[in-house]
Amino acid sequence: QVQLVESGGGLVQAGGSLRLSCAASGRTFSSYAMAWFRQAPGKEREFVAAINWSGGSTYYADSVKGRFTISRDNAKNTVYLQMNSLKPEDTAVYYCAARGPRGSGSYYYQRSYDYWGQGTQVTVSS
Repeated sequence: QVQLVESGGGLVQAGGSLRLSCAASGRTFSSYAMAWFRQAPGKEREFVAAINWSGGSTYYADSVKGRFTISRDNAKNTVYLQMNSLKPEDTAVYYCAARGPRGSGSYYYQRSYDYWGQGTQVTVSS
């Protein structure tokens, strides 16, 4: 009952910024926890950031703390990932994920999420 569409990816130089957006459909978006994961070529998909239903709690991978900020606007059914001070190591396909009100498990694990977007490419040049 939830569909997710990411946008905002692109090519940027090291030290630059991008803002990713995830537009969600659904009648109860405000009750869903949301997250961003990423996958680089030849690597497993890894956790980036998560936010609870109200936006009052956020979680980040150590590799992005202090550089990335996750936020949500429930009135717009949209989740954002502001990425600053980008590094070549941030190059990956970024995926939006949603966990419904009956979901369980750690925010850090892929299996905790019920819905996924198609991904958007972020490339950071050195």
